Amino acid sequence: MILGDSGSGKSTSLRNFDPAEVGVFNVASKPLPFRKQLPVVNGASYATILKGLSAPSRKAYVIDDSQYLLAFEFFDRVKENGYNKFTDIALNFRNLIQFIISQTPPDCIVYFLHHTETTADGTLKAKTIGKMLDEKLTVEGLFSIVLLCRSEKDRHYFLTQSEGFSTAKSPMGMFPEEIDNDLKFVDATIRDYWGLTAPDEKKEEH
Repeated sequence: MILGDSGSGKSTSLRNFDPAEVGVFNVASKPLPFRKQLPVVNGASYATILKGLSAPSRKAYVIDDSQYLLAFEFFDRVKENGYNKFTDIALNFRNLIQFIISQTPPDCIVYFLHHTETTADGTLKAKTIGKMLDEKLTVEGLFSIVLLCRSEKDRHYFLTQSEGFSTAKSPMGMFPEEIDNDLKFVDATIRDYWGLTAPDEKKEEH
């Protein structure tokens, strides 16, 4: 999961991927913020994402602006009374994550690019709808890696560990505390750390 405010560099982090390396599910249908053309499914929904990941043709996928899966469903059902809609919204998002965990190949990595919100105690976390995902699940708990986008003037980077104010985390020794906002570098590092690099790729490296 890649967390950050709008404009913090989440989508820009895709810039170094080659088109054959990554597929992008673009929930909000916004143009990517660079010239390179990547394979994009605009207006991505749960149905199109699940269909695409049922028989993945690439090793890396990105769900860009994944929080809009929650927000768009909420607005589609905003006139419904009662709390059932919040249960459905939470369940649909949780089921997507569980599908990825249980049904995609181990070497297929799916990145959620997701907006943040600030809790009452000042902690930055993944933006959600309603309380069910926060109180009963904790979305970040389903991800082994949560990187936080930060920007300072012309510098954009990822925080890889929490400094006490966010839910950022990564396995011990995988990354330094700060890295460039380069998702291809992140992808290569994850594969090397967990031994997910294909045998022919390892031969090319040596």
